[in-house]
Amino acid sequence: MEKVLAAVKVGPSKIEIREFPMPEVPADGALLKMEVAGICGTDVKMYKQPLARGPVIMGHENIGVISKAGAEFTSRKGFKEGDLVFVEHYVGCFQCEWCHRGEYRHCANTDWRENPNGIRYGYTSCDKPPHLWGGFAQYAYLPWNSVVHKVPAGVTAELAGLVTPMANGIEWSLFDGGVGYDSIVLIQGPGQQGLSQTVICKQAGAALIIVTGTSKDAARMEVAKALGADFVIDVQKEDPLARIMEITGGRGVDVVLDCTAGAGTFPILLGIEAMKRKGGVMVMQGEMGDFPNFPIGKVTLKFITLKSARGHSYRACELALAQLASHRFPLEKVTTHRFGLQDVDLAIRSVGNAGVPDVIHASLMPWL
Repeated sequence: MEKVLAAVKVGPSKIEIREFPMPEVPADGALLKMEVAGICGTDVKMYKQPLARGPVIMGHENIGVISKAGAEFTSRKGFKEGDLVFVEHYVGCFQCEWCHRGEYRHCANTDWRENPNGIRYGYTSCDKPPHLWGGFAQYAYLPWNSVVHKVPAGVTAELAGLVTPMANGIEWSLFDGGVGYDSIVLIQGPGQQGLSQTVICKQAGAALIIVTGTSKDAARMEVAKALGADFVIDVQKEDPLARIMEITGGRGVDVVLDCTAGAGTFPILLGIEAMKRKGGVMVMQGEMGDFPNFPIGKVTLKFITLKSARGHSYRACELALAQLASHRFPLEKVTTHRFGLQDVDLAIRSVGNAGVPDVIHASLMPWL
């Protein structure tokens, strides 16, 4: 029987290469031959955590070629064997209210934390047949309720690996943050998410984009400038609030996008102080833990709207793919490194600044 190789997380910061049986493909399913699985800050955080529900094949930013497709799958979804596609990590039930509203990212069927039967690529245990629920493998299984997008012509698999952070950038900065023409934006954190939002804010017509980071982010800050940031601030070398007020003539910013992945309370407190006098918007993402001294009085006095970032929508993914296809920005500066299946541990550590230096977006290529 043909086997599939996969890198399996078997404990905190521990990976094993395992073999799985090649799954049978039913009429309403398909098999994806993996080309690129992107590695992001979420993977860095997840990798260190104990197993939630058994061993897991990580990898939720998945690009591949439809290797085999059942007739019903092709008829229902419009994809055929040989198509290069992006697969969202959400696998909704398509029966609940959220799914009928098109917001399957909120569906309980994707909630791997609370639902033991939930399915989400990169999070669901590989103990659940047919096992291939993550991108750090040679193949991934696509059920009838997977959400699949066609990669536009002229976009390589490696470039398409940026679609998830790019779609998040669209969802959080445009749809949630309301960034648009003449906006003044503060983006905190120049990782792949912050860089993606830099591109999206520039494309949306923002008048001024400020990106903050730390000294270890020096190379990423240079990329931020190449992608459209007007100013970058090293928060370890200068007073970020004083510099923001100097740049904006004392006005402050309209929108704060926290892309520090839960790096503590400092970015939130800075964002509140840097916000314009009335009516700004802050979009927060990541798990920062308890915040007992949250300055709610200042938030209400300044009439700040707080929003929590939560993944991406179908429309955001389609717009992200169109943005990649436009080639308007030098996004190859973000896709910095490639790693093979045997190097998953090194790849994740490198994205977390603990391995190969100056990695921004890592492309895990199982066949490399």
